[in-house]
Amino acid sequence: MDLVAFAPEHARQRADHSWIVFDDQQVPWHVCHRREPDSSRQSRVARSRDEQRSTTPLQLCYLHPRAVAEQLALPLPDLTSLPRVGIPRTQRVYVNRNLKMSGIDWVGFDMDYTLAIYDQDQMDRLSIDATLDKLVARGWPAGIKDLPYNTGFPIRGLLIDKRLGHILKMDRYKVVQKGYHGMRALARDEIRSLYQSRKIRPATPRYYWIDTLYALSEVALFAGVIDGLEAQGAQVDYLKLFEDIRECVDEAHRDGTVVDRVLSNIGRFVRRDTLLAPTLHKLRSAGKRLFLLTNSQWSYTNELMRYLLGGAMPEYPSWRHYFDIVICAASKPAFFQERRPLMERDIEGRGSNGSHLRPASHLERGRVYEGGNLLDFERTLGASGDRVLYIGDHIYGDILRSKKESAWRTSMIIQEMEAEVAAHEASSDDLHALSEANARRDQLEDELRAHQALFKDLTRQIEAAVESGQTQAGVELEANRARVKRSVEKVRGLMRGLDAETMELEATVDRRFHPFWGSLMKESNEMSSFGDQVEAYACVYTSRVSNFLHYSPLQHFRSPRDLMPHEM
Repeated sequence: MDLVAFAPEHARQRADHSWIVFDDQQVPWHVCHRREPDSSRQSRVARSRDEQRSTTPLQLCYLHPRAVAEQLALPLPDLTSLPRVGIPRTQRVYVNRNLKMSGIDWVGFDMDYTLAIYDQDQMDRLSIDATLDKLVARGWPAGIKDLPYNTGFPIRGLLIDKRLGHILKMDRYKVVQKGYHGMRALARDEIRSLYQSRKIRPATPRYYWIDTLYALSEVALFAGVIDGLEAQGAQVDYLKLFEDIRECVDEAHRDGTVVDRVLSNIGRFVRRDTLLAPTLHKLRSAGKRLFLLTNSQWSYTNELMRYLLGGAMPEYPSWRHYFDIVICAASKPAFFQERRPLMERDIEGRGSNGSHLRPASHLERGRVYEGGNLLDFERTLGASGDRVLYIGDHIYGDILRSKKESAWRTSMIIQEMEAEVAAHEASSDDLHALSEANARRDQLEDELRAHQALFKDLTRQIEAAVESGQTQAGVELEANRARVKRSVEKVRGLMRGLDAETMELEATVDRRFHPFWGSLMKESNEMSSFGDQVEAYACVYTSRVSNFLHYSPLQHFRSPRDLMPHEM
């Protein structure tokens, strides 16, 4: 909305460098006295003197930026800025690549783990229970149903070695830094001999990349079954186990085992975000057009979205009124890569009980579609790639493919960010101590190099003295070299102590993030493989969709200055 300034004729409009947020826009603010204008210069001067002594409260005049541009910007002395209202770090939108929301016409959303935030522990346990029944039916021992499964063990960004039964975490350079076999941590020597002496190729059939919250139950099952069966002395075919787990998990979702349980008690499995509806409304009110693009079937989508948005705001009779376009069963990432036909579902059930699908040649508000493809979507809507923002949780299906196959801007929902940021804040003292320890180690390395250089120089002088027969000089040089050698050993001892202190600090910080794997986004001093992909493919990222409510729908999200090591 335009903010119209009010000010009496006698009042000078003076701009200050302070800003306020009004109706979710940052606008300059001014102060003025609201009094009737005087009829003569004399009365105006007299009244001006009175105003200097007046205690009449000042009133804020909110000026739209266009109005400000038409006026002279003059300084206002003695004007106190309004306090800035900070957004909690757990609720911020973080920026990898500059994004001007003013240039976005369409905002698209995935549903599962994006609009719908699941209770991860409940979903994992449901998936594990459903999958165990199917594994036993495939011939795995019935005793696996009684084994303990730790749903808190896995995180996203892990790599499964299907040949050896190992679960690995890599840094951004694909170097394995942590690993487990079942629930047993791999020793550093094991990791070094197996993975650090040769280049890892994660894309080969030997490995499987865990990048979705949906897949975490598979890791918990894989580790638990290996741990339990090998403790009983059984030989485990790791490849067959993992492939069976993958197929059984998918089957449990396809045949309705998981879906029906979720729909029977949605509140147990899905967290209803009361700020979701106002967030979508705010985007629509700014002229954005919204679409839903999900792989879920219509029946499941309808029930879940009704739970999330139904009755949330009186302006919207049903959840579908929030969206201009609704596409279910989209089969991402194939949606971005293939030319699958677009179908319209007869949700009114005219003669088909709502199950009839018919070919669709265009997209229309109020209809429900299935399938389709990127090229037809953009052509039908006239949506230019870089004017579309797509928000999803899946690096490969939602983010990477949409970035590689189109110019869509991307936002990644990382549900774990709230815990990640909280752990980072709680670790601030330890992280500062680690930085100081690293700086101290650099100093010690410099000292060590200097002492070693001096030791070598003294050795050469001693050899020269011996050759020239300067016995006394040789004795003195030998005494100096002995002192330097002791200094070298002392520095090395300090470095060993510092290394031990650093390892202990790093372990403490890791446990604060996650007891098994440490930070989701980091690995040692490097970015983790998962964090590297987030940085590469997500323009912005945040913990939930409703965090956009804290920002203007025309916000210019700016990335921090990217420094190289030599610039720091």
